[in-house]
Amino acid sequence: MRATVLHATRDIRLDDVDAPELREDGDAVVRIVASCICGSDLWPYRGLPEIDGPRRIGHEFVGIVEAVGASVQTVAPGDFVIAPFAFSDNTCIMCQRGVHTSCVQGGFWGSDDRSGHFADGGQGEIVRVPLADGTLVATPEQPDEALVPHLLTLSDVFPTGHHAAVSAGVSAGSTVAVVGDGAVGLSAVLAAKRLGAAKVVAMSRHEDRQRIARAFGADEIVAERGKEGAAAVREILDGIGADQVLECVGTADSMKQAMLSTRPGGRVGYVGVPHGVELNVPAMFGRNVGLVGGVAPARAYIEELLPDVLDGTVTPGQVFDQTLPLDKVADGYQAMDERTSIKTMLSL
Repeated sequence: MRATVLHATRDIRLDDVDAPELREDGDAVVRIVASCICGSDLWPYRGLPEIDGPRRIGHEFVGIVEAVGASVQTVAPGDFVIAPFAFSDNTCIMCQRGVHTSCVQGGFWGSDDRSGHFADGGQGEIVRVPLADGTLVATPEQPDEALVPHLLTLSDVFPTGHHAAVSAGVSAGSTVAVVGDGAVGLSAVLAAKRLGAAKVVAMSRHEDRQRIARAFGADEIVAERGKEGAAAVREILDGIGADQVLECVGTADSMKQAMLSTRPGGRVGYVGVPHGVELNVPAMFGRNVGLVGGVAPARAYIEELLPDVLDGTVTPGQVFDQTLPLDKVADGYQAMDERTSIKTMLSL
């Protein structure tokens, strides 16, 4: 089969690799219908950190189950399934607490599972799914093709934006600012509105991203950054700042902007993968600002979010502004690296 392999910095290729097979009784083999490129894939693509050899990549996909192991009960061949960006048993002490990314039996795509068997990357044609009963979520029926992009967001980007909002405590009547206008930041706008936020300020200086933010429910747009951007947020929100700020980038500057945009007693929900972030804890202490978040346990949220996607209440797939065939995956990485695409979907 064909699968995406990162060979070196900005050297992404579609290689021929061995097709996966069932290895454990709890496995499933899934043929991918659609996958996508994540902002977090760009960090290793850019050499942060540099890799020491070819590496399978990709962690967001939906597809059709082709085969299941003897003990699998919740999915069957022919089912359309959503795969979160980490596999998990959905039963351990951590999964029971909603932290599926810390599952005691779990792991991540493109690496070995706890039995030492390789779990394929998500940007390929076929994936062996460990812990299939705990990991995969089947839709009630085969979805229409137009619904596939929206379902694909449930593998990562929409639950990640939702995790930022939930972690920060967004609820009915909240005032919210979102730092970051990538796919996760835009998803956070949608998530905050879905949870009942009264006013959402999206921080973006790109017209195409601003349009999606508006479509997802943003009430105001702030194009300025840094201290000027935070001052604009405070001016919009009663002169004090946002009840909750959703930090969806992961840089030192984005975290500073988030902190400056938060009112005293407010909270920052952070889901941007941190790179070079430092915190001014004494300032946080003096202003009673909390910081909560981390890697999003997407599996914990899929079943909550799925009904609203199926009935069209939310349409998170609008974050995909480019669709390419799998054999053009290198073009997709280049487009996202150069910010000419918000998020690229790969069709098979």
